[in-house]
Amino acid sequence: MLRVGIDVGGTFTDLVGVDDAGRVSLAKSASTPADPSIGVMDGLVLLAAELGTDLAALLADTGLIVHGTTVATNALLERKGAKVGMLTTSGHRDVIEMREGLKDDRYNLRMPPPVPLVPRARRLDVTERLRFDGSVETPLSKRSAETAIRRLGAAGVGAVAVCYLHAYRDPRHERETRKLLARLLPDAYVSLSSEVLAQIKEYERFCTTVVNAYVGPVLGRYLGNLGSRLRKAGYQGDVLIMQSHGGVATIADSVRLAAGAVLSGPAGGIAASRHASRLLGEGNLISFDMGGTSTDIALLEGGEPHLTGDKAVGASKVALPSIDIHTLGAGGGSIARVEPTGALKVGPRSAGAMPGPACYGQGGAEPTVSDANLLLGYLNAERIYGGSIRLDPARAESVIGPLAARFGFSLIEAAHGVVEVANANMLRALRLVSVQRGYDLREFALIAYGGAGPLHAGALARQAGISSVIVPAHSGAFSALGCLVSPLRYDTVQTHRARLETWDAKVVEERFSALEAQCLRPLLDEGHAMDRIALLRSLDFRYVGQNYELEIGFVPGGPAALKAAFEKRHRQLYGYATGENVECVNLRMTARVAEEPAPLPAPPSGTSAAATSSHRAYFPETGAVEMLRYDRTSLPPGHLVAGPAMVEDEWSTTIVYPGMRCVADRLGNLVIEVGAPA
Repeated sequence: MLRVGIDVGGTFTDLVGVDDAGRVSLAKSASTPADPSIGVMDGLVLLAAELGTDLAALLADTGLIVHGTTVATNALLERKGAKVGMLTTSGHRDVIEMREGLKDDRYNLRMPPPVPLVPRARRLDVTERLRFDGSVETPLSKRSAETAIRRLGAAGVGAVAVCYLHAYRDPRHERETRKLLARLLPDAYVSLSSEVLAQIKEYERFCTTVVNAYVGPVLGRYLGNLGSRLRKAGYQGDVLIMQSHGGVATIADSVRLAAGAVLSGPAGGIAASRHASRLLGEGNLISFDMGGTSTDIALLEGGEPHLTGDKAVGASKVALPSIDIHTLGAGGGSIARVEPTGALKVGPRSAGAMPGPACYGQGGAEPTVSDANLLLGYLNAERIYGGSIRLDPARAESVIGPLAARFGFSLIEAAHGVVEVANANMLRALRLVSVQRGYDLREFALIAYGGAGPLHAGALARQAGISSVIVPAHSGAFSALGCLVSPLRYDTVQTHRARLETWDAKVVEERFSALEAQCLRPLLDEGHAMDRIALLRSLDFRYVGQNYELEIGFVPGGPAALKAAFEKRHRQLYGYATGENVECVNLRMTARVAEEPAPLPAPPSGTSAAATSSHRAYFPETGAVEMLRYDRTSLPPGHLVAGPAMVEDEWSTTIVYPGMRCVADRLGNLVIEVGAPA
């Protein structure tokens, strides 16, 4: 029986099939942004061909499909979500527009405020109010709610966010409103803030609920289309969707809590990195996923990625638990341009899947990072990538040439400038997730994947002071592979305000038990055995008087142990701990099904250590030199490759820069010793 992981990127859709024996097959198709399900089905056809069969036979032999998708992300970033209305406590309709009273750039006096997802005309007051302790100050006026609902119906909304004050303490008014919506707007997608995010802070809760309502119908339509196409093609198995927190969920749960999938795409690569860290015995990793459109960077400490509840996607806050990933518009297709100031800029605009970089020969007419890499010799013009793409140096020259003329550079100098600017952007992001959060990069290895990650990783590692780079087996489709090593997972949160000096362990235990039952219920209903479910508790702490919290894993030992754990984390992030009073704000619970045995087997051992050929490449420290080329599948474990060298597989290229050494390990990974600059 086959398991299939699918990762839809901005340029390519990656597919990985793993059979019961652990054999891995890969396929890539061009992404189809207008309807990503078309690209998924195209990829399944290619995967079937790779396995020597047809689509019907492939799907008949497939028991599980796990899918990472950017549909919710793109709907949010491109402002192509549903037409949303908002019902809220009288006097609070402007919370999502006032935000937290801060600009993203507080010193930019000309920065316009972000445009909210719901315009003011569709944010309607409802007569009701709960106090901070959950008691009723003003009962819900059904007449007021019905009037507002009819106004939203007349406005033609397709989704409604219900965001009442203090609903996290008692959801009764929101639930009564849902009954009214079911009667008056039966076709609307409804999000209740008490179900999306049952925690304190109105802006975060309201905004996350609005995001959920905004992307929910779009994600629902897409997953409906995909399910229909799969059923029509003969698939009868389960489909699970990658979530922002690194776990997976059913389609129904993914549509219900659609805001939990806004970082679905990059989460797969982090899940694969998490598993690779266990196989490699490398607990501290920086994951570096560079594709055609964007680059995603995250830190794994002790083999686990950090989660955050403070994530901004575009101008919208999504306060659900998600892997702390930093995304920037830097990929192989990122377009280089000259700003009016005369500065060279690279990204975030991308050539995307179509037309793609100029060197792809599909109509691209602007200079990209891939065009620059080809001219520098970091890509092989003689190779046909994926059996379909042959790179054209002449087209790359035609688009890099105007940049060179603009600055008075040679073609090579201009190409090097494009790559250096792209690397500088990524280096800043690398330091943002590590050095600026109290971590020493010398204690980490860089794990590089995606189509372009292994190409740039060595240069980035050297500049950052990282001593080793790991290029995992199947690096070109690593995020798709990560979908297959991600656990089924449910998270929940409940606000619990309490100071540690008056800590009541019995009350905390009761509340954790209630959260535990809430997380366990769907897993047990789906037939998972209790002994295969791990339960993880954590708490949000802050010093009394602070406005922001730190999530701390629950530790036994009472208030003293909890305070010590909080202050250790506070000291790491901010350099100090005050010893002052600490308070709890939220309780969190995670229920996670034990992972299946991981499909990361060693590929067939190579038999030849000889280079296949060579070509000229340019490096700033050496100038133009002859660079040997190796076929990755033929490298035997333990064989040493000295830089400068190129190691190629079907869909990605690893550059071993001058002064570096690379060896293939027993699992098929390439391990690069970075060393000092040559």
